[in-house]
Amino acid sequence: MSSLICDDGVRIDFTCTGDPAGRPVVLLAGFRAPATSWLYQIGPLAEEGLNVHAVDLRGHGTSDRPTSGLTMERRGQDVAAVLEQLDLHDVLIVGGSMGGNTIWSYLSQFDAERLGGIVTVDQTPKMLNTADWAHGYYGYDESNADTYFAEGIPPTGHGTPVMKRGRRLLRLLKAMKGVDRKISRGELALLNDHAKADWRPVIEGCDVPVLFIAGAESEHWPCSHAAASAALAPIGSSTVIPDDGHAANIEQPEAFNQILLEFAGSP
Repeated sequence: MSSLICDDGVRIDFTCTGDPAGRPVVLLAGFRAPATSWLYQIGPLAEEGLNVHAVDLRGHGTSDRPTSGLTMERRGQDVAAVLEQLDLHDVLIVGGSMGGNTIWSYLSQFDAERLGGIVTVDQTPKMLNTADWAHGYYGYDESNADTYFAEGIPPTGHGTPVMKRGRRLLRLLKAMKGVDRKISRGELALLNDHAKADWRPVIEGCDVPVLFIAGAESEHWPCSHAAASAALAPIGSSTVIPDDGHAANIEQPEAFNQILLEFAGSP
């Protein structure tokens, strides 16, 4: 485990695996998820000669947990700190869930000079359902925009029930081991900030190749968000993984890794 210090003194932890001379891959986990949620990707990516960085952004995993200042804007700034302090270039940056929209937060504040490719994993760029976007969080619309995520992540009744996922559930439990079930007030503020954002304009202005991956059985939103998002991007593509939920990289790691490596240009 290595660390770096952001401009406000917060420590961010990360791991580096694979060939230091290989193409850098930066893995950003989702809401409350630790960097270890990429455990099914780190080894296979490193074996292909890639230089893999799994990052715990502030408030996640072993990194510092400030009681305030948890915003999507700050998460984007933390990504900048990682890329700049490690002096990474031609980065394949991969974001799962909120980690995906964290990439758009980064690009809303900084240029794409250090990036060579972007992958988002089952994350719609706009969670609020409106007349011009029907690919948001199930049941979340303008009538409940201020209250829907006030207490946590509401169940939707969509996707395969957790207890019926078999090996997919076992993988989830292993990857998310040690995550506290209780959501703090600061984390709730971050969740609401995340839920109200609209990153579509950032996608439209992105000149980096982007792959949008969706789980066919996502419990949060329809998998149609991937194709709709790809249609916004100047260099966009999308794919849907069958028999897969929101944690697409965890539930179906073999299929996910193959897709990711093909996008990265590895054999």
